[in-house]
Parts: sequence; structure tokens; C-alpha cells
Amino acid sequence: MRDPTERRTAARVEAMTPPGRDRGVDALRALAIAGVVLGHWLVTAWVLGPRGTVAVSSPLAFMPELAPLSWVLQTLAVFFFVGGYAAARSLRTADDRARAETAGPARARTDGPARAAAGPAWVRARMGRLLRPVGPLLLVWAGIAAGLALHGAPYATVRALALPALGPIWFLAVFAALTAATPLLLKLRPGVTAASAAAVVLAVDAVRFGLGGPAWLGWVNLAAGWLVPYMLGVGWAVGGLASRRTAVALLAGGAAGAAVLVAGFGYPASMVGVPGAGVSNLSPPTLAAVAFGLAQVGLALLAHGPLGRLMRRPRLWAAVALLNLFTMTIFLWHLTVVAVTALAALRFGAVPGLLTPPAHLSWLPERLGWLPVFGGLLALAGAAAKRLNDRVSRSA
Repeated sequence: MRDPTERRTAARVEAMTPPGRDRGVDALRALAIAGVVLGHWLVTAWVLGPRGTVAVSSPLAFMPELAPLSWVLQTLAVFFFVGGYAAARSLRTADDRARAETAGPARARTDGPARAAAGPAWVRARMGRLLRPVGPLLLVWAGIAAGLALHGAPYATVRALALPALGPIWFLAVFAALTAATPLLLKLRPGVTAASAAAVVLAVDAVRFGLGGPAWLGWVNLAAGWLVPYMLGVGWAVGGLASRRTAVALLAGGAAGAAVLVAGFGYPASMVGVPGAGVSNLSPPTLAAVAFGLAQVGLALLAHGPLGRLMRRPRLWAAVALLNLFTMTIFLWHLTVVAVTALAALRFGAVPGLLTPPAHLSWLPERLGWLPVFGGLLALAGAAAKRLNDRVSRSA
């Protein structure tokens, strides 16, 4: 028998949803963030070292045969793709509204493409939404780092705990930069821009891996690599990528490209970083990650319609809508809750699934047993962030 409270909540969310809401896009965003969170929860580990030190590790470092797990759970390309789509749609709507208010309805209907009439205000509002949750996270980690230092924790331990937990800020910074550039990106040709960005990644990889160029050059790909799916999302928002043939071509071509790069050119099979590995496909992005992202974009386009129809079920839609409400909080805090749990467990020694080497398959079920704890802590973090954001909004 269904819970009446749950049924009423689902009905309330259904009633509050605008008729034109693209639920398929929201479902894609929810799946992308769920993949990122679950992937990080399963491949990020800490192990106890000599003299009470802690080092970051991963089951992929011990069991490379688990690399296909990263092909399923590394969904950042979908996150950027949907982000580009949502930003472009939102800005075009803001432009239309601004022109309607200043020039009258008749001109608003004939004024042509969006010209960033509301661009500066839109960017300020968007940056506030994206960056506001970063402050509390940095304050929490400043307190954790200070407390560990006062208790004599080695610098290596503080670094091993903090760096993975603060890693999402790097990706948020890139996402925020691309979002701020959306008024400019809307003036460009999406396909040409995405192809140009992919060409930059190709050139950088050729210099790094083929010509022995400096490793720091790879960080150029941090912007260029994620611009590819983001710009495809912008193109989707303005009417591109509409045919099923295009989606199939992206899926097949991207998958084939990634397979050739891994099998024939020595790129890592894992689509996430592995501690101790010489090359990471993700930090910074490589051409293999870009090809893999193209395949994900194609799959997302194919799944969009079926997901939209599935979201007509009120209870499913309520869950997805709630997840979308806390996307940035979830993204920023999901590794912090794991690090805090591991930190709290230090006094108990080598706790299975938290502080033991992820060297055997038995580690995975041990880690799975901790997922409800991580989920509960993340829910508490989300509730606290919502209260803080509401307080800031009221005082603004």
C-alpha cells in the first residue's frame, strides 16, 4: 500500500511543475549527478599508513579489470551537456522577457535571435546560484584542516583527505566559467565551436604524448575538453542535434574513437583518475575522455524521449525534481561526507570499507555497506545548505 504522505508530496510536486517543463532533461541531469556521486563513492578510498598517516587510494589501482565500472559511472560529460542546454534555454528566455518589457510585445516577436539583452543580469544571478554553496564547504575544510594540524596530523594526511573532497570545486569552476561565457557562446556556431575545442584537445595530447611536451600543457584541456559537451548542449537548445541519426552517430563514433585511443594509442582504460597512474583521462581531460563524452551525449539524446515519458509517473518525477533542487550541494559535498566518515573512523583503526586497502573484490561489498551512511550525511548537508541559502536570500 502506498504511503499517503508520499502520494500527497508527489501530487504537490506534480501540481507545481510548469506544463512546458522538459522532464527528460531533468532526468538526464539527475542520472548524471547520481553517476558522479556513486562512482566517486565506489572508487575513492583511504588507507592507513605508517605512524597513523592516511593516503588516498582506489580499487582501480589494485584491480584494473574494474575499469568498465568507470565507463558506467563517469557521467560528467552528460552533466556539462545538460548544463549547456539549460543555460542556453534560460538565457534565451531571459532575453525574450527583457525585450518584451522594454520594446513591447510586437517587437519581441520579431526581434530575431537572442542578443544577450539580459546577459549581465542573467550571468550574475547564475553565478550566485552556482558559487554560493562553495563558501560553506571551504569554511568547513578550513576548520577540519586547522583541527587536524592542532592535533599533530601530518601534512600528508590532511592533504590526502582534503584534496579529493575539494576536487569538485575544480569542475564547478570550469562549469561556472562556461556558464558565464554562455552569452558569447550563443553567438557562435555550436558544431564548429565544439569541433574546434576537440581539435585543441587533440593538439595538446599530440604535443604532450607524442612530442614529449610539458605535462602542465594538459591543463589547457580542462576548458577545451569540457567545452565540447557544453557547446553541444547549447546547440541542442537552439534546435540542433534533433535527428536520431545524429545521436546514433555521436554514440557510435565516440565509442569507437575511445576504444581506438585506449587499445591502439595507450590511453588509460579507466575514465576516472587512478592514484599512482602516470596519465589520467580526467585530470586533465584527454582526447579519450572527449571521445567517451561524445558517446555519452549520443546516448543522452537517445534516452531523452523515453526518460521524459517515464517522468510522467508522479512519484518518479517527485524524486527527480527533488534531486535537481539540490544538484550543486550534492555535487560539492558528496566526497566530503566520505572523508568526514573516514576521519571519524580513524580512532578505530583499519575499518573495513573505509580505511582498508581496496585490494580485493571483497572491499566493494564492504564499501557498499557504507553507502547508506554517506547518503544520510549528504541529506543532512543538503538540508543545512538549504537553510543557509534561505537565510542568505532573506537578508539580501
